[in-house]
Amino acid sequence: MLNAIILAGDKEDGHNVFETNKALLPINGKPMIEYIIKALRMTPYVGKIAVVGPVDKLKTVIGDKVDFLVEQGDSMLDNADRGIRLFRNDEHVLILTSDIPMITPKAIEDFILQSEALKADFCYPVVRKEVNEKKFPGAKRTYVRLKDGVFTGGNIIYISPAVFERCKDFATKLIEFRKEPIKTARLLGTALLIKLVLGKATIAEIERRFDDILDITAKAVISAYPEIGNDVDKPDDVETVSKHFSQHEPMTI
Repeated sequence: MLNAIILAGDKEDGHNVFETNKALLPINGKPMIEYIIKALRMTPYVGKIAVVGPVDKLKTVIGDKVDFLVEQGDSMLDNADRGIRLFRNDEHVLILTSDIPMITPKAIEDFILQSEALKADFCYPVVRKEVNEKKFPGAKRTYVRLKDGVFTGGNIIYISPAVFERCKDFATKLIEFRKEPIKTARLLGTALLIKLVLGKATIAEIERRFDDILDITAKAVISAYPEIGNDVDKPDDVETVSKHFSQHEPMTI
């Protein structure tokens, strides 16, 4: 069983265009974070759930739906660190953002099973552009062209707490540049950056570069579930979610 951490902080989100903490943004009459909690609860491989965010705001809404509420820090990375401390002796944990309301148990289960089979320290999901656009036509996502195909990233990771500490500085920059592929690529070195710009880099090359920089085993997981990466950042995204839920029965708590 894997324990899970949902990041629901609002101090670090300077780009939040909504008037409320995004985790509490109402979607079909329910706070957005409740859909993530429900999906985790329905996944047979998930154990305890911790939420890191403004406890006073979250307690009355989800206090009885999760195992731990942890007061937020000043950044997304700080929040991840605070959550991981609860499960520091675990082999691996899941970390999710609180703004992926379309996430499903099947998407989480598939990601867990693929990650465990890879026996890596760190796994990150990627979704092919054609898969994402088939499920969510018109959805605006950041894509990266690789030799293996065109991909967008997900909003969940599988990580060993033992390696988190030595990855923190690098992870800070990755989070800061998560919407800017070229800046992210620069962190990986000039040679790989050139290949990325030309669309010639492979997933395996990127994995090896992460291994070299951080001395960890990092793997990309190709997911067939685009719900894993479609987050809510702007009003248009709320429309996408509402349209999706009008066609598919949303999971409610």
